Amino acid sequence: MIEEGKPLFLQIAEQIEDSILDGSLQEESQAPSTNELAGFYRINPATAAKGVAMLTDKGVLYKRRGIGMFVAAGAKDVLLGERRAAFADRYIDPLIAEARTLGLGAEDLATLLRERANPPAQPAQTATKTAQTEGKTTA
Repeated sequence: MIEEGKPLFLQIAEQIEDSILDGSLQEESQAPSTNELAGFYRINPATAAKGVAMLTDKGVLYKRRGIGMFVAAGAKDVLLGERRAAFADRYIDPLIAEARTLGLGAEDLATLLRERANPPAQPAQTATKTAQTEGKTTA
């Protein structure tokens, strides 16, 4: 779970973000405490606190005095927006630059993406599916 070469507090923050995005941590639900995070990952509580503070600064978590940290309303939307922007910077911008080099336009890229995202069924798979639908077996 812990990656070498990446600051631990960033990994803690990303794990919490992932939990919010996948729905295992709902908005307005209580987030793990810094002590729980420190115990789980076997790290210093100050390191866990730094990751939590980073999310608090972004408005993803907030503190209820005497109770703990909670996921803010709208946190999922904030995180999705950040991740989409990072995705575009990391993957889409270089893709567009290479497409321009190859003389491909936006419609060409869209066609390539559709083809790769929805590849046609293989003939053997189609025959097997047809036979299964008709109640036949294939050898």
